[in-house]
Amino acid sequence: MEFASGYLGMTTTVVFLLLLPCVMSMPREFDFFFFVQQWPGSYCDTRRGCCYPRTGKPAADFSIHGLWPNYDDGSYPSDCNRHSHFNISEISDLRDEMEKEWPSLSCPSSDDTNFWSHEWEKHGTCSMLDQHQYFQAALNLKTQLNLLHILQSAGIHPDDGLYSLESIRNAVEEAAGFTPGIECNADESRQRQLYQIFVCVDTTATTLIECPVLPRGRCPHLIEFPAF
Repeated sequence: MEFASGYLGMTTTVVFLLLLPCVMSMPREFDFFFFVQQWPGSYCDTRRGCCYPRTGKPAADFSIHGLWPNYDDGSYPSDCNRHSHFNISEISDLRDEMEKEWPSLSCPSSDDTNFWSHEWEKHGTCSMLDQHQYFQAALNLKTQLNLLHILQSAGIHPDDGLYSLESIRNAVEEAAGFTPGIECNADESRQRQLYQIFVCVDTTATTLIECPVLPRGRCPHLIEFPAF
């Protein structure tokens, strides 16, 4: 009996130790989402260039880059469920809208599913949403925050002109009600250009909030808004 009791205790300990790494690897609950839209003219106007998806050249409009869970300290969870693979059938009713609003511009040209798969598996699996909810939430936010209309209403147009960083930030802040993050990249001549705009969203992925932290945007006072 003593041997059986000791064996049972040893077995319990071994099982606990085997489970412990799984428990410790679970991410803590995130604090907010970054919702990120990118300007295709800036993505393409670099030394790397771009490739259009199978549906052809996207419209001259901001497109979705991603909906990313984040922590208040600037860090973020990723790849939270390696068994939850992207399944296009889960979002078949959203596909036409996603091809328009969430196209891939990376090379070599392909359909957009590689891009969507990456976004789901790295970020979406940490969102506490299922696949359909995750992609639908991003599309809803894109409709809610029409960046091109906001900027053009403020006299800021994708015409290869230079605009002040402050004017771009103020235009988005006035429309959204909260301060955005603005990220720049550089064209082949090293001119800094408007690349991505970040806004923050609560953990339900529905409501814009003030950002607890913003990304470093690497933007000078004047930045180009390239045509596309």
